[in-house]
Formats: sequence, C-alpha cells, structure tokens
Amino acid sequence: MPELSAEDQKLVTLARAARVRAGAVEGAAVRDGDGRTYAGASVALPSLTLTALQYAVASAAAAGATVLEAAGVVTEGSTVDGAGQAAFRDLAADAPIHLAAPDGTLLGTVTG
Repeated sequence: MPELSAEDQKLVTLARAARVRAGAVEGAAVRDGDGRTYAGASVALPSLTLTALQYAVASAAAAGATVLEAAGVVTEGSTVDGAGQAAFRDLAADAPIHLAAPDGTLLGTVTG
C-alpha cells in the first residue's frame, strides 16, 4: 500500500484524535480547497445520528467550504459508510477518502 502524503496523513491523525477524544466508533477529517481541516466523530443521540464523515463534511460546509480535497476516516469497520461517502461526494466528486484502522494503518483509498 502506498504511503500517504504529509497532508493526507494529517487527516488520518486528526480523525484518530477525534475518535479517541469522543470515545466514538469512528472519526473523520476533511480538507477543503483552501487547505483548512475539519474533524469530527460519529454522533449517536436519540434524535440525531451522524457518521464521522457526515459530521466533518457538515462542519466544512457550515464554515463555507464549497470544495473538499480529501478525507481521512478511522474506523473499526472495513469500509467507508454510504451516508458519509454520499455527503463527501456532494463537495468532492473524485477526491480520495483514505480509510484507516484505529492504529492509523491505511486500509485503502476510495475515489470517485
């Protein structure tokens, strides 16, 4: 598996930190077209459920981002969730989503 660029590795690091801080199942981080990053963890409340990638995309969009360059998702699962991927694709048609294990090991990259 190829190594991530320093910018993309930062996304995985931020996603890991968000996951640990919240004690959540998954964490995610995205980078917008201006190089700003947004991170979040999965949310499971009685009235609101968001995947970590949905949370990170929503944070970016709320801050005015209109384009996303890349995402990092850290999860115990083996795939990127469909809802999070759909939200990311709203702002990034072909940008990579890097999927990593909780220890930061890259599991794969999803594009398009």
